[in-house]
Amino acid sequence: MSRTLARHASAEFVGTALLVAAVVGSGTAAARLSPGDVGLQLLENAIATAFALGALILMFGPVSGAHFNPVVSAVDWWLGRRADTGLTGSDLAAYTAAQVTGAIAGSVLANLMFDLPAVAWSQTDRTGGNLWLAEIVATAGLVVLVFALARSGRTATAPAAVGAYIGAAYWFTSSTSFANPAVTIGRAFTDTFAGIAPTSVPGFVVAQLVGGLVAVAALAAWYPRAQRAADSVVMPHLAQETEAR
Repeated sequence: MSRTLARHASAEFVGTALLVAAVVGSGTAAARLSPGDVGLQLLENAIATAFALGALILMFGPVSGAHFNPVVSAVDWWLGRRADTGLTGSDLAAYTAAQVTGAIAGSVLANLMFDLPAVAWSQTDRTGGNLWLAEIVATAGLVVLVFALARSGRTATAPAAVGAYIGAAYWFTSSTSFANPAVTIGRAFTDTFAGIAPTSVPGFVVAQLVGGLVAVAALAAWYPRAQRAADSVVMPHLAQETEAR
């Protein structure tokens, strides 16, 4: 692995870890601060997650693009492969590994911060066609948003736009919008408000991958030259020549 790719992957690892720590940690805090009021707990969880995501995109966007999501990275690679933009195959492998391991680390970190066992498999079953449909919708919408911002030259708004979308999707999807395979896997490691049972993970991940395919089809129809902006997803990261100095 080159030094540049190592920097990108480390940013994806830490960024995804902090994102999951925010999701799990705020969910745990909400459950403790607002016992008996699930609606308020979800609101607190959604707001904290939206703000944390925006801040993390600002922090790590200039380093790795701040994908934090294997579906976003995979679509970036797929669209950019013929135009020689976006991630390469080796980049995609490194990003995905960093995102998944980072998500697990973030869940462990949140557990420890709240004086819980480092790993406690979630007992919260999340399964059913309605939830899988919600994940398709949430993931497709997220990916289209990200590439629409890049293609139209509005990546400066990505922290606010992506954070707002995820915060809203907590409420307009029945699954509370995981929309991210790495985050889904990480959330299986905590038996708290934000957890998902390991047996429910495959269904969510498959739905999220389908959402990515739907997004590719939508982008082909609405943004036929989206591949030209693949280097700017989610936010433009520093040129390799600049980083090597």
